[in-house]
Parts: sequence; structure tokens; C-alpha cells
Amino acid sequence: MMRMAGLMRRWSPLAAACLVGVWLAGCGAAPELAEEAPDAPPAPSAAADGSWTVGPRMVPPPAMASDALRSSIASAPVPDPAATARAAPTTIEGWEAFLAQGEAQAAGALALAESLGVEVERDVIAGVTVRHVRPAEVAPEHAQHLFVHVHGGAYVLGGGDGTVSEAAAIAAAVGIPVVSVDYRMPPADPFPAAVDDTVAVFEALLAEHPAGTLALGGTSAGGALALSTALKLAETGRDLPGAIFAGTPWSDLTQTGDTQFTNEGIDRVLVGYQGLLSESAKLYAGDHDLTEPLLSPIYGDFEGFPPTLLVTGTRDLFLSDTVRTHRKLRRAGVTAELHVFEGMSHAGYLVVPDSPEAQEAWGELGRFLAEHLD
Repeated sequence: MMRMAGLMRRWSPLAAACLVGVWLAGCGAAPELAEEAPDAPPAPSAAADGSWTVGPRMVPPPAMASDALRSSIASAPVPDPAATARAAPTTIEGWEAFLAQGEAQAAGALALAESLGVEVERDVIAGVTVRHVRPAEVAPEHAQHLFVHVHGGAYVLGGGDGTVSEAAAIAAAVGIPVVSVDYRMPPADPFPAAVDDTVAVFEALLAEHPAGTLALGGTSAGGALALSTALKLAETGRDLPGAIFAGTPWSDLTQTGDTQFTNEGIDRVLVGYQGLLSESAKLYAGDHDLTEPLLSPIYGDFEGFPPTLLVTGTRDLFLSDTVRTHRKLRRAGVTAELHVFEGMSHAGYLVVPDSPEAQEAWGELGRFLAEHLD
């Protein structure tokens, strides 16, 4: 826990803002929105006590969350699902212009790495660009371990130097060396490029590291891609990692889970499925059905999977995706832990890194890896 506390004290506000790897985390300018229709419902609003009015609902601040998390919620803009739905590009040209705005994200990621004292080195493994992210001090329990990281960003953002952001947080907080995979993304390279690249890197690392010493994981799309990679490795008969970290995984690209509806406008990061999420899913999937297991791993077979740690929050749009994944893992006989934090939106451990909730999340990850990796 002392390692976690020291990490949070050194975290820069810019780096914290850029960690999630999605367009709503404040790293780049949002695309211009169309004017609101005359018959649109009233925009969400906030009261002085931090309560939100979202449509007919009044949502008070989470009384049992930490002071840091409540304060962050009170100072943030109230999510507006209507604005989110209007924000998505609808053409390839529009996507290219939108994605070009992500360069600021990369600068924030490198600033984070510097503030945490981690070393970053660009490399190529199996033809795929990666970044080695090494903590200033490797924890003794992780001296023989390696974390293979896959970044989030709805499969369209978070690449390049942006891959370093969560990787640096994991390396510094847990004290474990990380290899972050800069997988190919659409519109140039839709599915299955991301899965192919992650599998290729993992297979190459197996030549130098026993599978049981390798962890695989990430947040959001990264968490889901870790699950998809494990499905592909199992399908081809390759060794699986010793453990998986699935942070609020986007394990179902369709709008199916209960909290895709109940937490719409409550999750201040993702806000709602329609718009940026739904269009990113289509862009990534291309001509493939969204329920294909390597796209939406919740529809795959988890039998024989390695121990898996899942993290989410009560305000997370992907709470249902995470819960459904956990239950399916358990039904398959897999050792799986689910940690749900009060008041936390999607990837809140990255958005509010100085909160006790974030410290606990990284502490759980460090403990879990030490327990399950060889």
C-alpha cells in the first residue's frame, strides 16, 4: 500500500486526465456538435450539493464513496447522453480528423511516465510495435514476472505513445515490468488486426518467458482484447498467460447489458452507448457480426482460462459487461475475482488516480498477480 500512496502523490493532473484513452477523458478537443433540436429534453444539470438531474431522475452524490471521488464527481461536467450521441463521426474522413486529435493524449502519457519515474523504450516484437515500460524498482515478488498490456480507447484511440499511460500506472503501482502492445487500429486496420497483433507479441514472448510468469490485461477495450487474445491462444492450442486483468472490459460490443441502460447519463466517462461507442464498434468490426467471440468475448468459451481479476464501479456503463464476464468465468470453473467500487464510473481508477478506490484497485492487482503468477 505504501507503493500505491507514493505513486498517487507523484501523479500529475495532465497525466491523470489522459489515462483512460477515450475521447471523453479530456485529452483532446471534442468534435463539433450539431445544434440541439428544439424538442430535445432538458440538458442534465447539477445542484450545489453535487446532485445530478438526469432526465426525470435526481442522482445524489455517492455518500459512501471517498472524499476524493465525490469531489471529482462534483467538479466534473454532468454527462449528457444526447451530446454524446451527436458527437460520433459518421464517415471515414470524419474519423481520420477526429483521431488526429489524439496526439495530445500521447504527450500526456509520456508526461505520466516521467512523473512516475518509469523508463520507456520503443521496440518491435514479431513485427508489432511495443513499448517496454520498466518501473524504477521492481517488486521482489514480481522479479520474474512480465505484464503484457493492451490499451483501451474503444479500439480506435490510445495508440502510439498513448499506450504508455495505463502501462506506466501498472508498472509503478505494482512494481512489475510491462510490455505494452501498440496494436493496429481502424479505420486503416479493423478487426482482427488488434487480436492478431496481440497474439503475435504474446507468442513471441513465450519463447523467452514461461507462460505462467506472464500476465495479460488492460482496461475497457484493452480488458476485452485480453480476453479475446486468450480465446485465440486457446483456439490455436498455445499456452495461456498465468493471469488476466480485465478492467471494466468492453466484453460485449452490442448494447445488451442492463447497465447500458440504467447507467446511461450516470457514467461520466462513457455516458451512453449510442454515438461514439456504437460507431466505434461498427468501425472496429467492419463486416463482422458484433457477437463473434473474438469481437465480443462474452460469447466465447472460457473453460480452462487462467485466474482473472475484474474491476468496475456502480456508475460504470460496463458494469453489466464486467458482471456477466465474471459469472461466465465462474460457471466455467475459472478462478475469478470481481471488485466493484461505490460511485465509480468507467475506469474510475484511472480518472481519479489519487482516490483511495484507485489505490485499492492497484493493490488488488498486485496481490492477485503475486498470488497466481509462477
